[in-house]
Amino acid sequence: MPTINVKGQPVFYVEQSHGDEQQTLIMLHGAGGTHRIWLLQVNGLQNFRAIALDLPGHGRSGSAGRESITSYADFVLEFLGALGIEKAIIVGHSMGGAIALELALRQGPQIIGLILVGTGARLRVRPEFLHGLQENVEDTISSLVTWFYGSGAEKETLHQGEAELRASQPEVLFDDFSACDRFDVMQRLGEIGVPTLVICGDEDRLTPPNYAQYLRDHIPGARVVVVPGAGHMVMLEKPQEVTEAMQSFLDSVLY
Repeated sequence: MPTINVKGQPVFYVEQSHGDEQQTLIMLHGAGGTHRIWLLQVNGLQNFRAIALDLPGHGRSGSAGRESITSYADFVLEFLGALGIEKAIIVGHSMGGAIALELALRQGPQIIGLILVGTGARLRVRPEFLHGLQENVEDTISSLVTWFYGSGAEKETLHQGEAELRASQPEVLFDDFSACDRFDVMQRLGEIGVPTLVICGDEDRLTPPNYAQYLRDHIPGARVVVVPGAGHMVMLEKPQEVTEAMQSFLDSVLY
């Protein structure tokens, strides 16, 4: 499990290579998350080099978090440069999906595909969550967890998700959710010109299926997969279904 310095700051990531490694996937977590949410996909996808990282200020990565989606996107480009990756498919969940959209809208040659999971073109955050992350972090985290998962999520999954949020720095959590709240590219989706897959759980209350449908309807050529019985953390709740949807898309579009 390597660490690389990006502009003097340590960045932790996990990597798995399968098959002939024709393409590289860069997998981005959401607000307050870590690389952990992607481990089942990192290990399950075939014929790709899959890399899941901890964004700055998260998990085992150093430095502070960022205060905007554009700043996180700048960092991802720096990370690609540090690893010598010239082209990548960006996989993003929630805030990570916003970062992926920002990168695609810059229309640089590095980004050749998108997989957007549990995200939207606009990510408004409930005011009580933003207020709570400043005034009552412990109770707010407990409330957030009930919104993150679908009705069928296993107790162990819920406990792990809550533990990960509680391990986050409170200021990083607040900055992440504030960055999401300010994010809005609803009027720009038509500018995206790379193959795109959108995945959403049908019980997602934070970025519900209509968010996914909006992305599908406004990104040229985009596809959507709605996973039954899953909430916002669809890749953890229904890992096989998500991995299969990703693999099918990658095999059909990028080969």
